[in-house]
Amino acid sequence: MGAYAGVDLGATHIRAVIGDETGSIVASHKTETPRGPAGIAVTEAVLDSIRQACDAADIAPTDVVAAGIGSFGPMDLAEGVVENPANLPDTIDRIPLTGPVENLIGSERVSLHNDANAGVIGERFYSDRSPDDMVYLTISSGVGAGVAVDGNILSGWDGNAGEVGHLTIDPNGFMTCGCGHDGHWEAYCSGENIPRYATQLHREDPVETALPIETEEFSAADIFEYAGEDEFASHVLDQICHWNAIGVANIVHAYAPLVVYVGGAVALNNPDQVLDPIRERLDDMVMSNIPDIQLTQFGDDVVVRGALASALTGGTGDPSQRV
Repeated sequence: MGAYAGVDLGATHIRAVIGDETGSIVASHKTETPRGPAGIAVTEAVLDSIRQACDAADIAPTDVVAAGIGSFGPMDLAEGVVENPANLPDTIDRIPLTGPVENLIGSERVSLHNDANAGVIGERFYSDRSPDDMVYLTISSGVGAGVAVDGNILSGWDGNAGEVGHLTIDPNGFMTCGCGHDGHWEAYCSGENIPRYATQLHREDPVETALPIETEEFSAADIFEYAGEDEFASHVLDQICHWNAIGVANIVHAYAPLVVYVGGAVALNNPDQVLDPIRERLDDMVMSNIPDIQLTQFGDDVVVRGALASALTGGTGDPSQRV
């Protein structure tokens, strides 16, 4: 039986897995993502994670038939690299991935995807319900989506399709996104930006609140914890839910998915508070068929599972196209 590798390259951790021909994970290794001094340090950490996972599976890296990588972006698919990642120090400007992994395993069958595309590939391969038209939406430190239309995974010419976190949902531009533009979905609803949004709202209307707004520890988790008990926290959450519903409505109108799977830390830690309001509001926003909105079944594993499924299916996630 052949062995396959999947890698999830995140800003905090790198996880590599080895799977068999059925997609079952037989071994894994997890390590912290280096913060420098340069991108090659991240490359070496990815290669070492694959080696460690291979050791745990009692195989050599050259026994791996194919590999898939799901990574933060932005990326250049033609070069097989991540370029100037926003969530790592500025000293890391280029992270080679495809070529070094090909050299390690001795195979050119290495596919690279942004992490949200790896997510939709994983959902398509492993979920009980995996139609040809589906979306994996992640609401975490950022917001992004992987999209399948008519059975095709949309990557874009440079690998950066699905950057829905940078859809303009607020034309008034109350919040500035980390990318420097105003009114983007991610600026309001990502885990990193929810406390910033709450703070800005409070500056506009400094009402009494139990939220620890003035402390360094103030986080998105506080909003979800205090909502329902604190009037201001409830207002902030209601606004976040409004923006999320607009974002999902835009996805529905653009791609017409049958199902939207939602993952990422914000959604996984607060599923009812995030998903139920989206379901409740879509009928007032969508002119076409409303998709099924579901929490991913695979938690934090969906990206690495998608990377493994990509290796198994030539980047499609279609179980009938195992290679």
